[in-house]
Amino acid sequence: MKTLALLATLVTGGILFYGTMDFPAWGDPQSPASTHLSPVYIEKGVEQTHVPNIVTAVLGDYRAYDTMFETVVIYCAGMAVVSVLRRSKE
Repeated sequence: MKTLALLATLVTGGILFYGTMDFPAWGDPQSPASTHLSPVYIEKGVEQTHVPNIVTAVLGDYRAYDTMFETVVIYCAGMAVVSVLRRSKE
C-alpha cells in the first residue's frame, strides 16, 4: 500500500513539474501579468478603489473573493486539525 501511495505521489509531482514548463521565466518583464495586468493596477488602482496602498487595493478590491475564500480554506483546515488533534475526556 505504501508503494502505491509513493507511486501516486511521484506521478502527481511529475505532472505538476511538467506543467511548470509553460510558466514564464521568473521576473520576466514581458510576461502577460507584467504587460497586461500590472499596469492597470498601478495606473488605475487609486482611482478605481480609492485606496492609497496598491497592495491593499489589489487584495481588498480586485481580488476580494479570492482572498476571502483563501481565508475560509485556511480556517477550515485549522478546524480540521483541531478536531483531529483534540483529546477526548474518556
